[in-house]
Amino acid sequence: MAREPKLTPPREHAPSDTGGQSRTAVASIAAATVLVALKLGTGLITGSLGLVSAGIESSGDVVAAVMTYLAIRLGGRPADERHHYGHRRAENLGALGEAAILLGGGIVITIEAIGQLAEGRHGLEARWYIFAVIGVALLVDVSRIAVSVRTASRYKSAALRSNAFHFAGDMAGSLAVLLGLVAVAGGVVQGDAVAALVVAGIVFAAAGRLVYENARVLMDTAPADAQARAAAAISGLGDDVELRRLRLRESGGHYFADAVVGVSPGQAVVESHGTADAVEAAIRDALPDTDVVVHLEPRRDGLDLRDRALAVALAEPLVREAHDITIYEHDGHTSLSLHLKLAPEVAIADAHDVAERVESALREQPGVDAVQTHLEPLEQPVAARPTEDGARPDDRQRERIAQLVVEHTGRPPRELRLLHAAGGLVVFVSVAVAADMTLPDAHELASRLEDDIRDGQPHMQDVVVHTEP
Repeated sequence: MAREPKLTPPREHAPSDTGGQSRTAVASIAAATVLVALKLGTGLITGSLGLVSAGIESSGDVVAAVMTYLAIRLGGRPADERHHYGHRRAENLGALGEAAILLGGGIVITIEAIGQLAEGRHGLEARWYIFAVIGVALLVDVSRIAVSVRTASRYKSAALRSNAFHFAGDMAGSLAVLLGLVAVAGGVVQGDAVAALVVAGIVFAAAGRLVYENARVLMDTAPADAQARAAAAISGLGDDVELRRLRLRESGGHYFADAVVGVSPGQAVVESHGTADAVEAAIRDALPDTDVVVHLEPRRDGLDLRDRALAVALAEPLVREAHDITIYEHDGHTSLSLHLKLAPEVAIADAHDVAERVESALREQPGVDAVQTHLEPLEQPVAARPTEDGARPDDRQRERIAQLVVEHTGRPPRELRLLHAAGGLVVFVSVAVAADMTLPDAHELASRLEDDIRDGQPHMQDVVVHTEP
């Protein structure tokens, strides 16, 4: 049994309003543009390779921030008929694009810095306004890192998180340039080129981290920590729920889970539905905002003989019901009998083949020596009509049945209905028994009452006795 998703796409768990993310992305674009103008302009005027390299990194941030904005706009779209899991992975693609930009800028910086060191070129003067530019850049970096981290955490946005990594790298680069300028001011003439190489290293590290994290998501790498939390939550439901498979995939900070769970083969559909709901709730408690699909299968392990027999019988496609499963233990041996119901149109030869397969499979069960099956047709709707007022024979039946109920229970019937069907009279009777009576005793009483009601009444088609406290 499976709890499969409807044909409509699953719900998108992201907040429907992407305005907060978009505003953060726009602010990042503006901040990166200001830093490019400050760093690159000052670096070109003063000849500082460190500032030029930092400006190149920030210019990459401008493009990256634009890509982040576009990724957020696309990733915020709800799921549709062509994208059942939504569009959140656009953010991961955007983050990979940002990594490519960073790698390109890092290569340019590295080539220029190595060339300057090899040729011994220098001549930078550490003027005061260069330090002022670095100070402004650091303040801008700190503010946009704080905003990006806070917004990325709120919306679980991979693109904004990658932006925060960029800005942290940008701040580290600015600090490296500052140290290089301090070194130049102290007489170390190659300090600016060395600072540029440090910035390049920071750029490469940030790009590598972006590639690693987002490639894992795009390759559907199982999130190990999330997998363990979800599995533990399902296991906490008890031994009646057997986790057979759990798969997780991440998209834009949200999870999609599908679980295969084994349940008792005798569980009713409603009860199985409740089990599936419990599994979904357990996963969402461990991983909030997770889209969950649960597939239920009958268990074969850890079952008693009765449940194993039921599972074997219901595994046959032609068997519609299996009931009256009785286990006989005698002289150290075990015999098993059960009734199999099939559709009335099934030929006896086909029904016999089904019974043979069921009996053979059950004889292979540990401890089973003999199996006997009884074949029955599945009941069809029966045309019936209620008794009519003034029908004297029915009145006599009512009096007779009511007297029998009093003899067996000491109380009159709570409900008594008679129906006339093509095969004879159908009796429905509800009787009251002691509230502390055991179920076997109540069933025995109902069986004796049914036999007495049928006694001497060949025209009766069926008798149904309902016991209640």
